[in-house]
Amino acid sequence: MSLPFDPIDEAARQWGRRWEGVPAMHAVTSLMRTQQLVLARLDTLLKPHGLTFARYEALVLLVFSSRGSLPLGKMGERLQVHPTSVTSIVRRLEDAGLLVRRPHPEDRRAVLAEITAEGRALVERATAELVAGDFGLEALDPQALADLSALLRPVREAAGDF
Repeated sequence: MSLPFDPIDEAARQWGRRWEGVPAMHAVTSLMRTQQLVLARLDTLLKPHGLTFARYEALVLLVFSSRGSLPLGKMGERLQVHPTSVTSIVRRLEDAGLLVRRPHPEDRRAVLAEITAEGRALVERATAELVAGDFGLEALDPQALADLSALLRPVREAAGDF
């Protein structure tokens, strides 16, 4: 349901009557709402494939790895999620036959997640769907997409992403 006004603009107006920091509050609220909208769109595109975006990202990470497998700890680092989340994601993907868990050949304490042929095929189909749907960002042209990435980079860098 569409509102006759921008609720974030209204929240900023109300905020400014009480506190400072309106530009930052407006930006972060816009960013968080956009994240909700994009994630919902991505999950809608991935649902027919039996995936969430988090599970899709895990499979893509394995596709990108040189051997098609990674230790669960390294997956958590690269996906930037808590170890408990990695375990849950891996368990669901394993239950779906999209990856298998194997003992690490050199580190007896570690477990590898290895993508299956079925998992690779699903990544190809799901990726085609996401690309066709512009990753939920169809409202932005290529220059706006580049500008958005550049605009967010310093925030990620300051947070220690790289």
